[in-house]
Amino acid sequence: ELMQREYDVAEVFDVPTGVDTEFFQPSGKEEFEPHNVVFTGSMDWLPNEDAIRYYTDQILPLIQKSVPDAKLTVVGRNPYPGLVELSKRDPSVVVTERVEDVRPYMERAAAYVVPLRIGGGTRLKIYEAMAMEKAIVSTTVGAEGLPVSDGNELRLADTPETFAAAVIELLKNPDKARALGQRAAQTVREKFGWAGVAKRFAEICKATA
Repeated sequence: ELMQREYDVAEVFDVPTGVDTEFFQPSGKEEFEPHNVVFTGSMDWLPNEDAIRYYTDQILPLIQKSVPDAKLTVVGRNPYPGLVELSKRDPSVVVTERVEDVRPYMERAAAYVVPLRIGGGTRLKIYEAMAMEKAIVSTTVGAEGLPVSDGNELRLADTPETFAAAVIELLKNPDKARALGQRAAQTVREKFGWAGVAKRFAEICKATA
């Protein structure tokens, strides 16, 4: 609408966000960790740093009241010093720094969290987690720009209490978590795999010829 209004363009098309669903899929070779949740993302990006501070300060303590051995694995380059220090003091927070392949860490986890509160852009990490068949808990900001909805492809929660409750429910109900992850995977494979996105882009190109 903005492009049409500001530049007087008669027709504007959008190419959907996509993910390599051939690359991001479970291998079946990783050992499942039933009380581990994972976050992936570059830790030198302020919104990711804020997200992890929010999770470790306000959400994880609430989760551990119901699931005492719950832990968080943070996978991403350049973790901020405070997070590294926390991981040395607290065994429930695991920091990997940069890894060659995020998939094993995602596959082992019982859930995938996106506690973002600030920042823009499309959250490719959610599509990656969906393709890995993960049960996802995200803030509304974390899932911004994606055609997903609470209870269908993921769980959305915007307070520490509701976010913790969603994670606890998934950790305590692995069948529910598995079903949520499978629905997410079906959606992303059917609608947002690279093959489908490329086909849509080709159609747009033909329509403008």
